[in-house]
Amino acid sequence: MNTPARQTCSMATISLVFGVLSWFALPIIGAIVAVVCGHMARSEIRRSEGALDGDGQAVAGLVLGYVHLAVLTLIVIAIFLFFGGILALLAGLGLSGHFH
Repeated sequence: MNTPARQTCSMATISLVFGVLSWFALPIIGAIVAVVCGHMARSEIRRSEGALDGDGQAVAGLVLGYVHLAVLTLIVIAIFLFFGGILALLAGLGLSGHFH
């Protein structure tokens, strides 16, 4: 009853590692690598017909990468809205001529 251990997909591990790194060391690049490798890993795992393991790692990498990209997008939108609001306020005070 010894069943051979399934090999873990290396792309799934890469996805998870870069998903974690995207939050600490490689913000944009890490998230993109995590998402791309996560999708590649899930595809490879499905094609292996049970020979490869690591779907959970791939999903975790995908989630970490996509959430990080979403948070970065919200931060950029907030920055634009903040500075746009400041410029609108200054324009209302008649100080907008200094910014053209």
